[in-house]
Amino acid sequence: MFRVMVVLVCGLLVVLARGQSGVVSGRVVGPEGPVPFASTLIKGTTIGMATDGNGHFTLKGVPTGRQVLLISVVGYVPVERTVHVRSGEEVGTGDIRVERSTADLEEVVITGTLREVSRSESPVPIEVVSTKLFRKNPSPVLFDAVSMINGVRSQLNCSVCNTGDIHINGMEGPYTMVLIDGMPIVSALSTVYGLSGIPISMIDRVEVMKGPGSSLYGSEAMGGIINVITKDPAFAPRASVDMMATNWQELNLDVGARTGKGRVNDLVGVNLFRYGDPRDENGDGFTDVTLQERISVFNKISLARPDKKLASLAGRYVAEDRWGGQMDWTPAYAGTDSLYGETITTRRWELIGQYQLPVRERIVLQVSTNGHRQRSWYGTTPYDADQAVLFGQLVWNKRIAARHDLLAGLAYRQTTYNDNTPATSVFDGEMIRDRPEKRPLPGLFLQDEWSINEHHKLLVGMRSDQDKDHGLVHSPRLAYKWSPNPRWVVRGNFGTGFRVVNLFAEDHAALTGARTVVITEALRPERSLNGAVNIVRKWPGEKRSFGIDGTVFYTYFTDRILPDYETDPDLIIYANLDGHAVSRGVSLTADARLASPVRISAGATYMEVFTIQDAERSDVYFAPRWSGTFTASYDWSLRWSTDLTGQVYGPMRLPVLPNDYRPGYSPTHALLNIQVKYKAGNAVEVYGGVKNLLDFVPKDPIMRPFDPFDRNANDPISNPNGYTFDPTYIYAPLQGIRGFIGMRWNLS
Repeated sequence: MFRVMVVLVCGLLVVLARGQSGVVSGRVVGPEGPVPFASTLIKGTTIGMATDGNGHFTLKGVPTGRQVLLISVVGYVPVERTVHVRSGEEVGTGDIRVERSTADLEEVVITGTLREVSRSESPVPIEVVSTKLFRKNPSPVLFDAVSMINGVRSQLNCSVCNTGDIHINGMEGPYTMVLIDGMPIVSALSTVYGLSGIPISMIDRVEVMKGPGSSLYGSEAMGGIINVITKDPAFAPRASVDMMATNWQELNLDVGARTGKGRVNDLVGVNLFRYGDPRDENGDGFTDVTLQERISVFNKISLARPDKKLASLAGRYVAEDRWGGQMDWTPAYAGTDSLYGETITTRRWELIGQYQLPVRERIVLQVSTNGHRQRSWYGTTPYDADQAVLFGQLVWNKRIAARHDLLAGLAYRQTTYNDNTPATSVFDGEMIRDRPEKRPLPGLFLQDEWSINEHHKLLVGMRSDQDKDHGLVHSPRLAYKWSPNPRWVVRGNFGTGFRVVNLFAEDHAALTGARTVVITEALRPERSLNGAVNIVRKWPGEKRSFGIDGTVFYTYFTDRILPDYETDPDLIIYANLDGHAVSRGVSLTADARLASPVRISAGATYMEVFTIQDAERSDVYFAPRWSGTFTASYDWSLRWSTDLTGQVYGPMRLPVLPNDYRPGYSPTHALLNIQVKYKAGNAVEVYGGVKNLLDFVPKDPIMRPFDPFDRNANDPISNPNGYTFDPTYIYAPLQGIRGFIGMRWNLS
């Protein structure tokens, strides 16, 4: 009888204990939004779960009383939260914020090897930049934002129309390949326009690979690669708005929305930008910044398939009108010689898709296509161009014997280009006929990534492309990684690059109107050899941490094609370099978190970019001998924070005219910005600040702005040095100090 009573009492106590429990719920969020698949656990128990796709969790059966909730997820600093649980009640923790760990070593990257791999395991050094960095100095376009990356510089090529390109380690824009979701959607004519109008709110991260990447990506990947990775619709916020205005009356609006759930998710983003207030702060009679109106619509659909096989389709349409010129210019003067103006109308569409075949092997089909139409006037010179790019790629990834990751692929790209210049016309003996340039470029590549052991990894690759004029072009590649422990990574990379010759349409568009393009010979394809050593060292910690990333690089170019501005002030002469060119230097980036409220990141690059011809060395234009970037953030409280950002550039060679009174090298200058942010709850953030704190602007960016049509250029009295109108002496934006204010809203 006694035993029966004991059993009954114990059973009653268990029932009472179970009844004395509650529920703990909340959401885990990081700097970029909700954190899915984070581990949540009540310490000292087995009660836990992973957060869902929107970062939510609900823990049931939590014992009453004071409990400690532990949040942990790879790549973030663990967080503990004390909760007081009452019987039968639900305790809502609200949003629990987790911060990125300093190393960020486990970020997944694809640019260096064409397959998903953690950043620490990749034998190819890849810099991963989240949109959090870009928000420290908000910009309407990605073209401006990428200048915050060490060794990457946005270069304006024209003081009037403000077109430009992206330089990596001092190499000009045509040497930088820009990818969207891993596909070469942006190239040639559309280099600058492809980076305009990509809503920052649609971007998940940007991956940057410095140095030739032709063994995987083919032509144009000679100087480096910028891969813009857009968000997965399944994990994007349900709705988002980001609007910003400046006291120059620049207005920018990004709107995003996600629909669908389960198997099909759709993400739509719209970017609107308008600047319609002509300004001439430097008093040269020309607009300091082109007037612009732009609309960009982005849509991406993802499909959840069995075994997590890939399936997505994205499209974008961009319409932009811009003009710059004399302050009294209006569209009615386009093409006339009454007032000088440069006007560009752009219409562009893109389609990107990838589909993993329903077979046992991992085989992915990637396709992209785009069309670009440009109608322009540069003074009295019309420039009308159309370009279409079709790209397809089949990639097979196979793991062999646990240590070899084999990657093989077939690729095909065809570029069709036509404009109203002699570049795409032919004289048949009777008349000049239009002949659009069509260039197919099929290729195949093979790569083996061999994990020798847990500390050593070797990558060997080869690519061959068949060009109709130059035959078979080979691009070998070799990479090695040594990681003695998780805090040290040493990488050595050797690769080649090539660029099949096309007319430099982007240079033509930026500079014609003041000069005429001349091709002096049948241009040969450019080639490059590159070597680099990269060392990463991390000192991780939950409260304080420090990390450095250093690289020594050397690139040797043959048959390089360079513009000659100096032989004739009215011409740009293109020819293969009878010699060689070199880009060499060292870069160092450091990141530090000093306790919780202070985060500092700084980078510097020292480089020499020059050509050797006839035993004479010449620095390449617009390549600063040294440059630096930095960001410093301080959190006053949970709601208030401040960001200080900046870029510093050393002297760079500039295109000057004969007997030019302007210096041949730019002065050392800095572009500094400050921002204050206030978080009004979990969904709203208000920000404002000042750009170009030091109010730096270039001097005399336009030669003879009072005579843009060179009517008096030959007057020996008023112009004894024979100067001509030239807008190419531009090395920094012409916008001085200005204020901005904005607001962000996210609905998860």
